[in-house]
Parts: sequence; structure tokens; C-alpha cells
Amino acid sequence: MRELDPTASHGSAYPSNFSAEQNAKYTAAFQTITDAFKQAQLASLPVSDEHVQDLVRQHYEFCLQFWTPSRAAYKSLAQGYLFPTPYRDAYEAANEGLAKYHHDAIVIWADANLE
Repeated sequence: MRELDPTASHGSAYPSNFSAEQNAKYTAAFQTITDAFKQAQLASLPVSDEHVQDLVRQHYEFCLQFWTPSRAAYKSLAQGYLFPTPYRDAYEAANEGLAKYHHDAIVIWADANLE
């Protein structure tokens, strides 16, 4: 399985002030969340399921380490999972359909929890 790197693609366009150790920590945390999404998808949990929605909360809190997205911004990030991007490719490499699954879960959570 291809690991997701939160500093890849979009992040690689910007200079990183993070140490190799910090980048490794962020990558591992991001991978843990992604693996949990994959397991939820494989278990056929609906994106509205409480567990899946808690995974979105964890993903959002992960994002807060780097920026504070509004509802529209967070949903826009998720929309990027639907188009040909390295993020979509990495999610799809983890499991077919995972990019849309993650997107759909984010949209529900953002509408319920963000302004």
C-alpha cells in the first residue's frame, strides 16, 4: 500500500520549516487516520456513521496543525480528493473508492460542525 504524505503535492510547493522528525510524525499520524478510513470503508460503514464522522473530526484536528479551514475551505480540500491529484491517487492506491468515501464523510461533518 502506498503511504500518504501530507507534505506531498500541494505541500511540496511551499518551503517546509519542519524537521525530518516532525515530517515523519505528521506522515505517521496522517497514515493512521487514512488507515482507519480504509477500515471503515471496508467494513461498509456509511459515511454518516458516528465512527466515520469521528474519523473526520480527527482529520480536521490534524489539519489544524497547519491551518484553520472554514466549512467552505475544508469542503474544498475534500473536493480535491475527487479530481486527478496526488491526494486522490494516494487514497485510491490505499483502496478503490476511498477518495470519494473520505470526501463524502468530510462534507457531512463540515456541514454539521463548521461555519
